[in-house]
Amino acid sequence: MKPARPKRTRLRDKAKASAPTLADDALKAAQAAIGYKFKDAALLVRALTHPSAVGNGDAVRDSNQRLEFLGDRVLNLVIAERLIERRKMESEGDLAPRLNRLVKKGACAEAMRHLDLKDYILLSDGEIASGGRERESTLGDACEAIIGAIYQDGGLGPARKFIEKGWAPQFASAPAETKDPKTLLQEWAQGHGLPLPDYNVLSRAGPDHEPVYEIEARVSGRGAAVATGSSKRDAERSAAALLLQTLAGTQ
Repeated sequence: MKPARPKRTRLRDKAKASAPTLADDALKAAQAAIGYKFKDAALLVRALTHPSAVGNGDAVRDSNQRLEFLGDRVLNLVIAERLIERRKMESEGDLAPRLNRLVKKGACAEAMRHLDLKDYILLSDGEIASGGRERESTLGDACEAIIGAIYQDGGLGPARKFIEKGWAPQFASAPAETKDPKTLLQEWAQGHGLPLPDYNVLSRAGPDHEPVYEIEARVSGRGAAVATGSSKRDAERSAAALLLQTLAGTQ
């Protein structure tokens, strides 16, 4: 009679058995869509694994959460490099809104749709039934995780190629010029015969080396919006952008 395996080993085997996976043909198709062949395919599986699909396993270890964290940083670096190289005459104030637009969750979700990768995301049945495969956050998280997985498997070069491929339509449709949101809000107010916008500091938090400002942008009689930023200027710009979106929806 064979001795019983230690309990820890049995639990580890059970976790392995419940770990999500992709069929070989799906794994090959996903890599073809990404444009990169993984040396360690398990990295790609993990990048495509939503926490809901982990089951009895360890969500932190087996899902795409940690790779998403890494991929977000790689994406910001690659997009920032691209903007610096291609928009040599623009200031930080001009580049910042372009960067924000291209690294936000919606931009990542759009890249997943462009590459037809959403069907490879591993989700629980309940998450699928609730529309998880179409959810912007789910798609965006998976995209960032794929970037992180490529970076870990092959380095910055392949990750950059994936971003260039996935973001190609967004790069092509990016406006040639971007005005400061505060300027656009001022022009909107003047065009409607209204007073100039007001900006009010609602709060300041955090240490001196890393402050967080909460600022309200308001156009008298038309509404207000609140946003935060690491400087008054950034918070004002974000609040102005939010208010512009609201005003555009009311016209």
